[in-house]
Amino acid sequence: MSEIISVHSFRGGTGKSNVTSNLATLIARSGKRVGVVDTDIQSPGIHVLFGLEEERIRYTLNDYLWGRCAIEDAVYDVSSILKQKPSLFGRQGSIYLMPSSIKMSDISRILREGYDARLLNDGLHHLVKRLKLDYLLIDTHPGINEETLLSIIMSDVLVLILRPDKQDYQGTAVAVDVAKKLEVPKMLLVINKALPSLNFNELRQKVQNTYATPVAGILPVSEEMFNLGSSGIFSLQYPNHPWTETISAIAKQVMGAKAKSMV
Repeated sequence: MSEIISVHSFRGGTGKSNVTSNLATLIARSGKRVGVVDTDIQSPGIHVLFGLEEERIRYTLNDYLWGRCAIEDAVYDVSSILKQKPSLFGRQGSIYLMPSSIKMSDISRILREGYDARLLNDGLHHLVKRLKLDYLLIDTHPGINEETLLSIIMSDVLVLILRPDKQDYQGTAVAVDVAKKLEVPKMLLVINKALPSLNFNELRQKVQNTYATPVAGILPVSEEMFNLGSSGIFSLQYPNHPWTETISAIAKQVMGAKAKSMV
């Protein structure tokens, strides 16, 4: 059985795409078939993290939504970033990415006309079956709108990203309340960009008590992350870094949700 995971934040700038790309990579490296869809159509960019060059992109999610192509035509195999060694015994993982268009004309059209979110819903379910995905990760648009609500509704797991910031706390309260009303099967909070000087245990307890929702991990502010500058997948570049250790633990919790549902 496949599992759909939405990665969301109420505000922009939380590092949502970095978290999504690293979760997808670590899950794939465990031998799973993983899909990633960039539904942040108004400000796309996750394809950069996976090294998908613009010249290689013929069709995007926008083209599917406008009836220009089948949904599988807008998907690109980016498994080469995993740099897996040939294996005779273990199953090798794979990553399939569906980017959104970064053309200004396409972004303007989306802002002007919107799109049929239900068509996206149907297409993603088709994609899961066609590619035989174990996991599909949806990088959502920040905030609460119709498209986000449908992504949340179709999700088995919702990962909410927030920073230790008062505005983020208030916005996350709205997102958590919406998710609970929509009866999302599993919800996890991830605190990102936390200063190392903070007491992580106290921060975790405070956030868990405030939202009555488990905190899957607290990711520290990282100088190496800033230096990388979105030019790759952090967990592959820095496999022994504390940030990578934490995101690995989060990935295991996300995959654990599927294991529990199968018991």
